[in-house]
Amino acid sequence: MEDLLHQRCFNHMLREAVARCPECRRYFCRECVTEHEDKVLCAACLGRKIDPDASGLTRFSGLARIIHFLLGTMLIWIFFYYMGQLLLALPSSFHEGTLWEMGWWNTQ
Repeated sequence: MEDLLHQRCFNHMLREAVARCPECRRYFCRECVTEHEDKVLCAACLGRKIDPDASGLTRFSGLARIIHFLLGTMLIWIFFYYMGQLLLALPSSFHEGTLWEMGWWNTQ
């Protein structure tokens, strides 16, 4: 325990260390350590412990972004296409403004 008393945080040299990471054996302050499976670990060791093969997922992340972009573009195109079709289906009197002058809502 005396060893910990005079140590400083590995990431923050002005702060006193409160724990030692059992994986990398470095000292850290309260902000730099977290508890995982009843152990106090630093962020770097915790990241390696939680997701040891994260590089496998990054292989397909570029492809996933391209697919998301293409699907989004297609969805936007379909939306505006059908909005255009809806505007074209309106009668010409609506476009000319004479629809409102005829009083079609008063006729029975």
